[in-house]
Amino acid sequence: MAVYALWNNKGGVGKSYLTFQVACEYALSHRNEKVLVIDLCPQANASSMLLGGIINGEKHLEEISGKSPKRTIAGYIEERIVSPYLSPKKGASFVLQVHPFNKYVPDNLYLVVGDEALEVQTSRVAKATNPGPTDAWRLVHGWISDLISDIRESWNVKNCTVFIDCNPSFSIYTELAMSASDRLIIPFSADGSSKRAVRAVLSLLYGVNRIKGTEQSEFFLNSTKFRMALPKIYAYVGNRLTQMNLGAASAFKTVVNEIGKEIWAVWQKNPNHFAIHPGGTPPPRTAVEFRKMFQAEINDANTASVVSGGLGIPISILPAGRHALAGRYSTVNQTQLNKQKPNLKKFVATIE
Repeated sequence: MAVYALWNNKGGVGKSYLTFQVACEYALSHRNEKVLVIDLCPQANASSMLLGGIINGEKHLEEISGKSPKRTIAGYIEERIVSPYLSPKKGASFVLQVHPFNKYVPDNLYLVVGDEALEVQTSRVAKATNPGPTDAWRLVHGWISDLISDIRESWNVKNCTVFIDCNPSFSIYTELAMSASDRLIIPFSADGSSKRAVRAVLSLLYGVNRIKGTEQSEFFLNSTKFRMALPKIYAYVGNRLTQMNLGAASAFKTVVNEIGKEIWAVWQKNPNHFAIHPGGTPPPRTAVEFRKMFQAEINDANTASVVSGGLGIPISILPAGRHALAGRYSTVNQTQLNKQKPNLKKFVATIE
């Protein structure tokens, strides 16, 4: 039971879609455990899907964010801007159970709702890190850890599994998410820009640069200065990979393998950046063993993926057939579901 951040320094990799599917599937397979999603992406796409999709989810988002006091992640951040260095212990008032808003989501899944107002608050959050006490940076970067602690305390549990959907850029909110997380899941798409984005992840978080003398990120330097633990890489996930024909499949596989080589090279020099799993398993000795432990692939279910996110129905329980989406009907074929369901279940089964 850990805190997982889903992040890549690139948009369009299906990060929020993966957060939605993984959190729902994990909650379905762990019914005796409360599961928490924190939406730290200003686009709030994961919240929209969890709350009911493109129509109902957006409606619920507007209603929730329009209330006063605001019970969204932006409402919590506002509380912390007022009290940046001492937690007001109010985090539990910003979490809601998702099931009353979306009957398709299991009743043990909870959400700190995303909010586009995060973008407006960015500069104010950054200013709280300086000036201030000598450890202001560390204290501000503990805000999301404080939030999780408040919620766990209100539930009277020491641990619960948490999934954080992150801003695709390396914003202050991404930094707060990384400081709160134990483990990192890196979604990527099968293209060359994803390889560069994975390199950026390794550089920004762990100071792993390909060129000597490259300037280190402030986050890496300050995390080192204050001896703050960084999340360990848990998996890199080829997300919604499209395989239209043998040629395309071969091309995608090539890119996936190239990204795998990049991360394998980091493992060889810095295995301490990775979370060995399952617990008690010996570290991988070969590239093949490494891929088996850390690499996952989630195939695109095409129309089924769109319908699943659009209606807020987890793909593992989405039935085949016709579905009304935004006033139009789309047909989900069982063959589409069969592309993604086994991948998703297999990946979620590895999450500890």
